[in-house]
Amino acid sequence: MKAGTLPMRPADVWLLRACLWLPLAALAMFFGVPMLGIGWRSLMQDGGGVGLANYAALLDTPGVWRALSNSLLLGVSTTVVTLLLAFVLAYGLERTRMPGRSFTAIGMALPVLAPSLVLGLGLIFLLGRNGVVGKMLGVRLEMYGFWGLLIADVMYALPQAVLILRTALRHGDARQYDAAEVLGATPWRQFVDITLPGVRYGLLSAAFVVFTVTITDFGNAVVIGGNFQVLATEIYNQVSGQMKFGLGAVIGIVLLVPAALSVFIEHLAARRQAGVGAESAQPPVPKRRPGRDGAFFAAALLIAGAIYAVILTVVIASFIRLWPYRLDLTLKHYDIDIAGGYAPLWTSIGVSLIAAGAGTALLFLLAFGVQRLPGHAARAARLLSALPVAVPGLVLGLAYVFTFNSADMPWGWLYGSAALLALCNYYHYHTQGFVSMTTAMRTVPSALEDATSVLGGGIGRVLGDVYWPALRTTLLAIAVFLFMRSMVTLSAVIFLITPTLSMGSVTVMRLDEAGFTSQAAAFSTCIMAVVGGMALVLHLLTRRHAQKAH
Repeated sequence: MKAGTLPMRPADVWLLRACLWLPLAALAMFFGVPMLGIGWRSLMQDGGGVGLANYAALLDTPGVWRALSNSLLLGVSTTVVTLLLAFVLAYGLERTRMPGRSFTAIGMALPVLAPSLVLGLGLIFLLGRNGVVGKMLGVRLEMYGFWGLLIADVMYALPQAVLILRTALRHGDARQYDAAEVLGATPWRQFVDITLPGVRYGLLSAAFVVFTVTITDFGNAVVIGGNFQVLATEIYNQVSGQMKFGLGAVIGIVLLVPAALSVFIEHLAARRQAGVGAESAQPPVPKRRPGRDGAFFAAALLIAGAIYAVILTVVIASFIRLWPYRLDLTLKHYDIDIAGGYAPLWTSIGVSLIAAGAGTALLFLLAFGVQRLPGHAARAARLLSALPVAVPGLVLGLAYVFTFNSADMPWGWLYGSAALLALCNYYHYHTQGFVSMTTAMRTVPSALEDATSVLGGGIGRVLGDVYWPALRTTLLAIAVFLFMRSMVTLSAVIFLITPTLSMGSVTVMRLDEAGFTSQAAAFSTCIMAVVGGMALVLHLLTRRHAQKAH
């Protein structure tokens, strides 16, 4: 029974309040305060005092404006190319009977299993100056710069765009196509008059997601960007290279503006798309058309095959003695004794487990508290929970430096700890987890709560006997999601690592910067093996749970 329907015992009242206030306090502390901190740091002048000197310095830094124009150019170009390819794949998967659907779906999952910089690394192995393709053709290809970044970012953003467009295509109604066919409309006319208008909000949503992912990505830019500077690398250079923290904070705010605007527009588009389909809509069932199916299969084979080629090249290169000149197999690249050896990998696993466990528990309590205690606190929790998705990882990591790297503050002891890395990773992906948790929580039958309350069960019983069994699959999926993203993220932790505490994705970057590209490939392969193994465990457990349900 919902809160307030029956009198609750004082202990239940305090437990219910704790479900809301404890996660909300953590959200305010580890997201709200750091974001206020980066705004305040942008106003602090190097000589002391508060003012707009850092913003004035921004006007006199031509490199920032060049990086901004490069980011916008890359973002728009990547968005156009990605939308075209994503629509082809999504339409082929949802509206045709093309073969190779599993092959395509797995190909779309591969970029999610690896740090973003792995795509740039794979392109260098394939198409770089000493790449295998250039060696076969007898030419020296140049992949560093805009074109290499464009290809890498398209591959990185493609899975998310395909997911959004597949969802949009599922909102179609077969009855509209049947009526159009009766009226004599050709397949092309049906596509133009029914399909495209039906997915317009999905296209808009996907466009802004791709644009946001592109302008905030750091991994590909640092590996294959070369002299093509973007905002993400400019922040890193200003802070880590020149130690200009105030200017770095200002650039972070500049990067935050287009990202936040894109997320806001994407959110509006997603809401519009959710209201497009009628509840009684009948999803179209594609008919077999060999010509059309074969064309989409060829396109999917080409697009997904390119992703397979890039990822698998990194794995293969980790076993090659000297790519691409001596192609005999070896395990020497896995004997890593620099950059901390394999310690960063174990640190990443530990940090990811903390982020997954603590994050899932906090999300569970927060979603339950928001649902059961409507009011100002619940509205504040919803608002704060929606904001992290608009904050690039670099900006959040930099905000953590300004907030927690202070011996004068009581929370200064957290800096340089695995706990702070885990918290940063968790709040970086907090919004996605919160939306998934609240959506799943609405599906729990209220009759189960009523029965528990009538039988004298308190809030603890409701949590343990109703929500926990009903949401086990969702909780597992969210925990695995947080674990996987924490394992592969680079931008959110690049400013938080210390000489004694590093992460696996950062180690890949360091190895590549030092010229140990084969060792970087080997370390990337280890990360992908861990993340892929976790994804496989989730798949097997979810399938077993579904079989038991039937």
